[in-house]
Amino acid sequence: MTGGEAYRAKLITDDALDAAIAAYLADPSKPVVLEIGNGSLDVAAAVLANAYSTEVLAREGVTAPQKRNAVKTAILLAPVG
Repeated sequence: MTGGEAYRAKLITDDALDAAIAAYLADPSKPVVLEIGNGSLDVAAAVLANAYSTEVLAREGVTAPQKRNAVKTAILLAPVG
């Protein structure tokens, strides 16, 4: 199952997703883990595993909404472990 599938199945709430994104962007060095049913998703690992998200976050001049969407994309595409 991916984060997106868990989101569609309502295993991840909008509030939990928003909180995870905000926590990661506030300090990417701190661990942020989304608990999803019996599994979990490490947000930093999801971002690092996603080439698009990594590239967007490394770019100069990226807006806050672009950063937020990059992290959200990584979360939704990542496998839940």
